[in-house]
Amino acid sequence: MKHAAEARRAALRLILLTLAALCAACLLGLAISWAVGKPGLLAGLLGVFIPLLAGMWILFALFTLYFFRDPDARTPDGPGQVICPGHGTIDAVGRLPDSQFPGGPCHRISMFLSVLNIHVQNAPVSGRVISVTRTPGKFISALQADSALYNENVLIGFDSAEAPGEKIGVRLIAGVLARRIVPFVKMGDDVKRGQRISLIQFGSRCDLYLPLRYQIKVKPDDKVIGGETVIAATT
Repeated sequence: MKHAAEARRAALRLILLTLAALCAACLLGLAISWAVGKPGLLAGLLGVFIPLLAGMWILFALFTLYFFRDPDARTPDGPGQVICPGHGTIDAVGRLPDSQFPGGPCHRISMFLSVLNIHVQNAPVSGRVISVTRTPGKFISALQADSALYNENVLIGFDSAEAPGEKIGVRLIAGVLARRIVPFVKMGDDVKRGQRISLIQFGSRCDLYLPLRYQIKVKPDDKVIGGETVIAATT
C-alpha cells in the first residue's frame, strides 16, 4: 500500500540518530580524558555506564519501533461512508457554526491519540487533496479538545470523489510531545479511502470536519481505528 514504509523510516531515523549521539558522547568523553591526562578514569566509568546506556538505548529502540507500527487498514467498502482518519478515543462530537475548512457550518469530530496509539492517519474518503495548510502555534497538551485553536497543526482538505465539490477536512494537531507533523500527501494528489496520508510523532489529536448532511456514527469515549471505523455516513 502507498506510504506503507514511511512510519518505519521515521522510526529508523530516530533510532540511528540516538545511537549516533550516544557514540559521539562516549568518544567526546574519551577525547577529553586523554586531553587532561586521565584516560583510565573515564575508561573505567564508561565500563560501568556503557552497559546501562546500551540497555536504555535498546529499550528506546524497541519503544520507537512499537510506537511507529503501521499495520495495513482493513477499510470497509460501501457508498456514503466516511472512515475515521485516526486511531484513538473520540472525546468531542458537535457542530461548528463556521469553519476554516470546509467553510460554513459543519460537524466536528475530535479524537485524542495517546502515546500508545498508532500515529499514522488515513484518508476518510476517496478523492483529491485540494489543500495542505500548516499553521504555526503552541505545543500545549493535546488532551484538551480545544487545543486545535492554539497548537501547531496541519489541515488537509479533500474534494470527495463520491460527491464532487463536497469538501471534507482533517486537522492534525501537535501536542506537548508531538512536535512534528509529517503529511504524506500534497495538493493535487488523488487518494483512496483508507490510504495513509500523514504521521504525527508522539501523543496528539486529530479533528474531522464534515458537511451537515452526514449522520455521525460515533460518540464520546468510543475507541476508533484509523482507516477502519465508520465515523459517519449519508444514511
